[in-house]
Amino acid sequence: MSFAPTSITMADAADVLREGMEAIVQGETTVDLSGLTHFDSSAVSALLAWQRAATDKSVSLELVGLPAGLLSLAKLYSVDTLL
Repeated sequence: MSFAPTSITMADAADVLREGMEAIVQGETTVDLSGLTHFDSSAVSALLAWQRAATDKSVSLELVGLPAGLLSLAKLYSVDTLL
């Protein structure tokens, strides 16, 4: 099973970030973003934080189903290669 948030916006980013961190600590290596329907720039920050947490655990975090709009935001901030 993978961690699969449906919204990552300023309104819920802190909770979703925490949930993702907990999932990574528990051994999750996949984040399924195919159901992500609401997001803003805070989603990029969450994804980067999750990648750092996985790297700190020496595991590879796979982001699947990355929405095109979120990828565009990551490219805009020049961090798409980090995801």
